[in-house]
Parts: sequence; structure tokens; C-alpha cells
Amino acid sequence: MSCDPVDLTAHLVRCPSVTPEEGGAISLLEALLTEAGFECFRADRGGISNLVARWGDKGHPKTFGFNGHTDVVPVGDEAAWTQPPFGAEIVDGWLYGRGATDMKSGVAAFVAAAVDLVADAPPEGAIVITVTGDEEADATDGTTAILDWMSSHGEAMSVCVVGEPTSPAKLGEAIKIGRRGSMTAWFTATGVQGHSAYPHRAKNPVPAMARLIDRLASAELDRGTEHFDASTLAVTTFDTGNTATNVIPASCSAAINIRFNDGHSGASLTQWLEEEVEKIASETGIDFASRFKISGESFLTPPGPLSDLVSAAIEAETGMVPELSTSGGTSDARFVKDHCPVVEFGLVGKTMHQVDERVSVDDIRRLKMVYRRILESYFA
Repeated sequence: MSCDPVDLTAHLVRCPSVTPEEGGAISLLEALLTEAGFECFRADRGGISNLVARWGDKGHPKTFGFNGHTDVVPVGDEAAWTQPPFGAEIVDGWLYGRGATDMKSGVAAFVAAAVDLVADAPPEGAIVITVTGDEEADATDGTTAILDWMSSHGEAMSVCVVGEPTSPAKLGEAIKIGRRGSMTAWFTATGVQGHSAYPHRAKNPVPAMARLIDRLASAELDRGTEHFDASTLAVTTFDTGNTATNVIPASCSAAINIRFNDGHSGASLTQWLEEEVEKIASETGIDFASRFKISGESFLTPPGPLSDLVSAAIEAETGMVPELSTSGGTSDARFVKDHCPVVEFGLVGKTMHQVDERVSVDDIRRLKMVYRRILESYFA
């Protein structure tokens, strides 16, 4: 009997795995894959549950990998949902629930494809499935912990597909062959508090911060590269914490987020930001403090054998020739790319993180067939 990806998606959605809670999802997959003949290992770290499952010989030179996550974002206003967020109800061909799209259906589809393949036509090679419970939060003890564990235990993937939602409107429209980098910068400007009627007795940090933020927001970072759109900078907060209209505040703060292409690195952007801050501090006499966090560098898996393999399987099952895309946010592919060539392909992501998150049950079944064809072609 084949593994039903819709039923497996429903079972996973019913696991309340709001990050960092495991909610039973990793344990469910571990039991299923063990029964299917996979050797399962736990790469838990920092209280996060992580699963590595391998069918076939460790270290086989032809090892296909899948990566995904079972943790989900909070449900938000539960009263606004028309279906229970962890009920996995199917209504008019849609399966509802938090994580239905992002990305328990993707995990269910590649697990079901792998389970069926090793039962029906055991391949000459190995399959490694990695699933984390820490992707939606800081991702410090998720896929990075899995890859650290694999390195120390001699486990490796030759290539990998991450099952994140990649299709804008129809299944098969796009493969992600890379992702933009992401970084956040926080700035604090400090002056001297005073009465607004006597500004000469104070040192107002607000105009200095406004000047800095205007310079950064007005800057053209680039005009795009061969495979990436132009980098973007968004101002995400500007705050004094001051509720009095007759007081010049002593300090104010602001933050920005940059999504950058392969024309930059986190280090080069940090240097640019530090230089801009120094210019404003010198011009205004206001003291600035800065803090930076690089969530991930941009990366690209150049079009080639892996993207060709995945594209051919998508076209055969859906009739669509997928775009090779680098748009969107970050994903755990940014970690996997240091281990092996990686691309991402999955379902339509329109409702992820929304109230009434839902996925087409027909698409779940078709996604399983795409993954199955990818595996068959890889091992052919």
C-alpha cells in the first residue's frame, strides 16, 4: 500500500508544533520512516528536535537528500479562522491548518515519495531525509545542528531538494536556485535631553537619525545581477519612546533590514553602513551606536544538472516549465548549500503564515509524484 501524502499532511498538521515545540511531528515521522526501513537518528540540540533518516549505505556516492521543517508560526487570532488551526479539516478540496502550506505538506510529499520508492523499486544508492523543528525562529539549532551532526557522523548528501513552497500561483511555476542574503542593522543616536523651547541647551539626536535613515533609504544598492533582482533596504522602525511634545529626547533608535543579492556580502554591507554612520556622526556631533545581525549570505546554485533534473520532473508531471528563481526570503537552503548542491521546490505559498492557511489536496498528491519522478530519474 502506498503512503498517502494527504493523510500524512493531516497527521502532521494535527501536531501543534509551534516553534520551538516539537508537538509530536518529528516523532511521527521517525516512527513512519523506521517502519519503512530507514535508519533514523536524532540530531537534537538546544532543546530542538531534529531528525536524520537514511535508507541505503552511509556515504554512498549517489545519495539524494530532502530537507524540510515541521515547526510552524503561531496561529494568530484563532477566532478569525474558519477551520480549527490544528484540525486538518478538508473543505472543498483544501486542507486547512497551520503549517499546511509551510511546510508540512512538502515534508509529507517527499517522505511519501521516498517511502514508496524504496518499497517498490529500491534504488542503487541512498536517500537521506532531514527534518528540523527550528526553521521559523532563529534557526540556530535546526538544520545547522543536523549538518553538524552529519559531518561528525560521516553522513552526507550528494544533492538536496528543500521542499519549501516555491510556486507563486500554480504548482510547477518556479524552482528556487538561490536566495538573497538578509541582514538587520540597529542604530541608536544619543544626544542631550532638554526643553523644546530651549533647543540650544540640548543636543537633539532625532534630526541626526532622520538624516542617516534618509541617506540609507535613498541609496541605490545595485541594479541587480545575472540571476538576482536589485537588493532592497527597508526601514523597519524609528522610535524615540518620547511621549512629551515639549521635551527633546536624549536618544532615539531605528532599524533597517537589507535583502541583498550576490553583488554584496554581509561584511561589505556592514562596512558601508558603518561608514555612513560615521559620516552622520561627524556632521552632527551626535554619538551613534550600531549593531548588526547577518541572518544569511546570498547564494546561488548555478543552473545545471540538479536544476535540469528537477525541471524535467516538474514538466513531466505538471506540463509546466518552471522559472529558475532567486526571489523571496531566506530558507534553510542557505545552510545546506555549504554541504552540497541544493535547490528548492514545493507547493503554492499564497496562504503561508496567514489565517486559514490551506493547501490543495490535489497539489499535495501531484507534488509527491514530482518528488517520486525526481528520485527515479536521479537513480536511473
